Amino acid sequence: MHLTHQRGPLHDLPDTPEAYDAVLADVVEQALARLTPEGNLEHPDCVDDIGDTSLGITSLLAFAWQRGKDPRLPEAVRRSLAFHLRERVYVENNPGYPNLRVRNSGLPYARYVLEAGAHPIGDWPSTAWALLQAVNVLDAAEGLVEDEQRAALLELARGYWRWLTEATFFNPQEAGNQAIGCVVGGLMLARHLPDAEGESVRARALQLYTDEIRAHRVRDRGALLPPEHGGAYDNNYGPISLSFLAQAHRVSGEEMFAEDGDALARYIDARLTNGGFDNGGPRYSEQHSAFESVLGLRYFGARIGSDLGRYRGDSRWARYACKPDGGVDGHFAWMLVWQIQDSTRWHREPSPTPARHQLRAGTVSVAFDDRMTPAVVEAAGTYWLAAAVGRQHGFGPVTDGFLLCRPMGAVRVRDLRADGLTAKLVTKPVVGRDHVLRHVRSLYVTDGETLWTTVAVERLDGTPYLLAGLPYAEDDGDRVRRVAAGPVASAGALRLTHPRATGAEHFDARAELLQEQAAFALAADPRGYGNPDEGWRHLVSSTALESGPVPGTPDDLHVFAVRYGSETPITVSVERSGEELTLTTGQFTAVIGPDDEKGEARLALRAVSR
Repeated sequence: MHLTHQRGPLHDLPDTPEAYDAVLADVVEQALARLTPEGNLEHPDCVDDIGDTSLGITSLLAFAWQRGKDPRLPEAVRRSLAFHLRERVYVENNPGYPNLRVRNSGLPYARYVLEAGAHPIGDWPSTAWALLQAVNVLDAAEGLVEDEQRAALLELARGYWRWLTEATFFNPQEAGNQAIGCVVGGLMLARHLPDAEGESVRARALQLYTDEIRAHRVRDRGALLPPEHGGAYDNNYGPISLSFLAQAHRVSGEEMFAEDGDALARYIDARLTNGGFDNGGPRYSEQHSAFESVLGLRYFGARIGSDLGRYRGDSRWARYACKPDGGVDGHFAWMLVWQIQDSTRWHREPSPTPARHQLRAGTVSVAFDDRMTPAVVEAAGTYWLAAAVGRQHGFGPVTDGFLLCRPMGAVRVRDLRADGLTAKLVTKPVVGRDHVLRHVRSLYVTDGETLWTTVAVERLDGTPYLLAGLPYAEDDGDRVRRVAAGPVASAGALRLTHPRATGAEHFDARAELLQEQAAFALAADPRGYGNPDEGWRHLVSSTALESGPVPGTPDDLHVFAVRYGSETPITVSVERSGEELTLTTGQFTAVIGPDDEKGEARLALRAVSR
């Protein structure tokens, strides 16, 4: 069983001018074959996200004509543009639309579903998308579209902008990608307006970004991020927001878009595994965008100097939006135009700078959450998620059912590279049910092929173990396949346990159920509206690796050691001298402590000679 939406890395798609010309040629042939006598270019199966789609295909035809001057295209552009102006512009209030500030404004908008009153909540983003399609046609209209039709389109774009910013609440779905897209539409529209009006629209767009988006950013893993459907980041929409920030910077030159894009790009880089797998977000826990993300990942990957193109996209939307039959859909068509216009090339090397919330070397990576607990561990092409026990989620020592991973105070992090090894030491103060303060020291060491995790904590009562992850998926060529086990070894007793109870709140990796499906089943609201991350937090138990303590440790310590990426047996020796703790494996020797004058943990590391 494969994950549905995560497929090949986006930087594997050819992005030469010749490759893009071939893509546009394919779109042209599909569009000319589809064009109805009325000028409609919508896919026959399109029902929702429809209000801007014919105009989106028109914009691709106009752009293709600008590049190649195909003599068949001017008539197709004029006919299809006339169709949109005649049949897809609505000025009467959509029954049931809840976000109006001005009733009966007479301003034009685009519908998410054409039938009156059918799912009107989607009209705001559909109108933002229609604005972007319109300005892309205007950008390519010189010598192609007659003055009267061009003037009508410009007036329509003006109306779309006013409906989005005057007649309705701005960004009513609290969706960062939609809001930034609307701002981009205003910035692009401003270039087509007379000087005074254009400057007013530009100023309004920048103000909206500053006051309604930038001022409401949400902090996660040390970064300030545009909020997405009520959360800090969505692994589908987040990279789309990055593309909008890239376009905003390209068309405006405003440094704030570059700064915010750099911050979002570094955040994505830190949470993204080496293999490009990612999950989590307030809408589409495992669903991934594809061509819509290319511009932002490529543009900002080059700016921050990292290989963001490793992001696994949905290759079925590799070049443009399409329906199940593979036929082109005009949804998000502007992203194809913009990525062709942008000359940035993929940066293909990882950033050499250590990141607080990431450990990465070779084919191994760990993405840490805001509490510096692993969110995803990757080794040997296998991915482990945080496991759940007694409604507690994470990686860490467990005693009497209590998981010691939630910090009670500042979390210290020390990064080190030595002898071909890359390491991260995370020190957390934690409090158990007994109210005793303990210091959990987690050391992650990799040679680029396997990952060692050793955890030391003051002696625990009962029969403690290390909750060491939920085996979830593995690379399978250009796909990601579900698994219920993975290559791992432990210096103590190792168990792979599965929930005894049944139901949505107990996730058994052996079942044919995706994390995304389980998360939505536990969410408070319907799929597509509920927050699967909040739903997943209701998980009571899951399949889990459980690693027993390393034998022969000092009497006042429990130490746990797990190696991901290989099943070869391992041994670990632990010695203490004063405040210094020495861990020796068959691969390395690590010395932890004592703390320096600033209270930061000391770490020394050397490879074991073989």
